[in-house]
Amino acid sequence: MVGKKIQPHVILVPYPSQGHINPLLQFAKRLASKGVKSTIATTKYTVNSIYSPNISVESISDGFDEGGFTQAQNTDVFLKSFKENGSRTLSQIITKYENSTHPISCIVYDSFLSWALDVAKKHGIYGASYFTNSATVCAVFAHIHHGTFSLPVKIEENEPLLLPGLPCLYPIDVPGFIREPESYPAYLAMKMSQFSNLENADWIFDNSFQELEGEIARGISKFWPAKLIGPMVPSLYLDGRIENDKGYGASLWKPLSEECLNWLKTKQKQSVIYISFGSMVSLTPKQMEEIAYALIGINMNFLWVVRDTEKCKLPKGFIESTEGKGLIVSWCNQLETLANQAIGCFVTHCGWNSTLEGLSLGVPMVAMPQWSDQMTDAKFIDEIWEIGVRPKLDELLGIVKREELLFCLKEVMKGEKSFEIRRNATKLRNLAKKTVSEGGSSDKTINEFVYSLNLAC
Repeated sequence: MVGKKIQPHVILVPYPSQGHINPLLQFAKRLASKGVKSTIATTKYTVNSIYSPNISVESISDGFDEGGFTQAQNTDVFLKSFKENGSRTLSQIITKYENSTHPISCIVYDSFLSWALDVAKKHGIYGASYFTNSATVCAVFAHIHHGTFSLPVKIEENEPLLLPGLPCLYPIDVPGFIREPESYPAYLAMKMSQFSNLENADWIFDNSFQELEGEIARGISKFWPAKLIGPMVPSLYLDGRIENDKGYGASLWKPLSEECLNWLKTKQKQSVIYISFGSMVSLTPKQMEEIAYALIGINMNFLWVVRDTEKCKLPKGFIESTEGKGLIVSWCNQLETLANQAIGCFVTHCGWNSTLEGLSLGVPMVAMPQWSDQMTDAKFIDEIWEIGVRPKLDELLGIVKREELLFCLKEVMKGEKSFEIRRNATKLRNLAKKTVSEGGSSDKTINEFVYSLNLAC
């Protein structure tokens, strides 16, 4: 008697922060929709924040089960503990499923957690690395790893960093810790560790897509042979093929969707400026003040996400003076907000997830990067894709001043370039939808992965 065919089972291991959990959870949903049993393995501190139909959730330990990174208070200590405890507890989960009807076939791990590949190989199963940055940023770090150039990068203000297959990257376009590696040593070490054992991975995935960065990915394929499978944005906003998929299914914060949406209902189409700098960025009081006065100056509707811990940085009387025109909230559902027809532009820190969300929903952007890969993403928003503008920094203060931001807001909302920017944003939105739809490049790549898993079962 021929035994029943075993269903492939993939366990996905994200780095435990919102910007890393979301794309891996979305990939899990894509796999589940194609008949692959998908399980998210996340830390005990974040496990209760994840809920998504058809996705199983297991907990692993980072050694700081009560408070995660906040409890550790030191990046080196946290990462060392996570490697030790995460390897042990992930291994236990794999062992638990070994004699079940759904043994684990493959570990898809966040590229920050390269030790998960060692766990996969120890158990004789497949290992797939998942990069959550743009292909361009990954290419830069791949070149560093393979010795194309060394750190620190010494480039003059008007001299670009020239790398094969990449556009010219000027000092403002590269992550700051590439020029000053001593500024964030632990973070730089974590970025470089992504490549430590990558040659042993069975697959390498990246949250981008062919029509967006395919040429760049091909140019670095010798060093970094990644498959582009993005954008990992909930299906409702793109192809609609995953039923009721209107959110990621993971939130480490309580969103304030109802208040935002009710307010947006009262506003005209494309009349609202949406400002959000993500969950991690902390602006200086001076930068907050400059943004506030730019919003007063443009005299248009705005929705500004300001965390409770940041509200003390707002100018005195600002909230009262903009009542009726502006709404300030501590958090909101960004996808629902960007999808609302009242939104006219997105002032963003250019984190890759936010960039993909704005791009996938066709919203023009004002790019205000703060650090890391955001600098490179901002260059592409402004110069390469031309779906937004990037305000110039004041050379002395190192911030965007109100006059510059006011000019950029006007340019995107109603200036001479606004029509072209909106047209380009619409074009990229259509390409994002096409790539994840049936027969699209990302969809085909995911199907090939699923086919390989089925063959191995």
